[in-house]
Amino acid sequence: MAAPDILLIGHVARDLLSTDPNDGYRLGGTVSFAAVTSVRLGRRPTIVTAAAPGLDVSELPREVELHVLPSEATTTFVNTYTEAGRIQHCSMRARPITAADIDPSLRRPRAALLGPIADEITPDVAHVLAEETLVVATPQGWMRRFDESGRVHGKPWESAPEILPHVDAVVLSLEDINADLRRLDPIVAQVPLVVVTEYRDGSTLYRRRDDGSISVTRIPPRPAREIDPTGAGDVFATAFMIRFQETGDPVEAARFANVTASFGVEAVGVAGIPSRDVVLAYMQENPFRGGAHG
Repeated sequence: MAAPDILLIGHVARDLLSTDPNDGYRLGGTVSFAAVTSVRLGRRPTIVTAAAPGLDVSELPREVELHVLPSEATTTFVNTYTEAGRIQHCSMRARPITAADIDPSLRRPRAALLGPIADEITPDVAHVLAEETLVVATPQGWMRRFDESGRVHGKPWESAPEILPHVDAVVLSLEDINADLRRLDPIVAQVPLVVVTEYRDGSTLYRRRDDGSISVTRIPPRPAREIDPTGAGDVFATAFMIRFQETGDPVEAARFANVTASFGVEAVGVAGIPSRDVVLAYMQENPFRGGAHG
């Protein structure tokens, strides 16, 4: 069996359309957005997830290879957007994903995205991926706790010391760190590339030099007409991973990811995620002339 091209690990979720579960749902979760992004960018994604029988995955492109671990529940969220930001509730969580769940045939992809949404990926998963695989983590799901009502709150990333030595890049948002850049210090100390997405302001790339110093590069946004921001960070992380795996240039990759994610928010769900040609055409017409500082 050929090794996967792009491996995506994490829960496929049901994103309820309202607080009434009878109103239906869209498919959500980092790996769902990442799979669509991978296909639109011309790559071949494989998902490892956990869900209850009967989950409707028809929204995923037919090109996706899906490995579903049996679970009594499917991770289910309600997202409410307010002036103060997003409020999330999680009513059900699927079983965790462990290293034993990653078949040996899946462990040598060109690139792998660890995309937890409900603290579901155990630290040993990062350990079993091949040395030559580009491993990118979006740690938001490791930085969530759930109260008695299911409301999602932030928490420190307790498993980071076990995961970071096995990761090549980390992508997170200002929201994930509550806009406290000091929380990046232990991540940047262990991971050579860290990208912080900053909503409408683009992103910032932190690169650790050989002498231990940090270079900081601001990547400007592509102005977008926002319709639906859900999944924008997941689209960004996937586009960054793919372009960095292809070019080895993190600045090019972050710019490519900014543009890809900005198109993604201009339609509901995954409908706005662009093709590679659309992204590259925009980048050619609007070249990036910034540089590193710090």
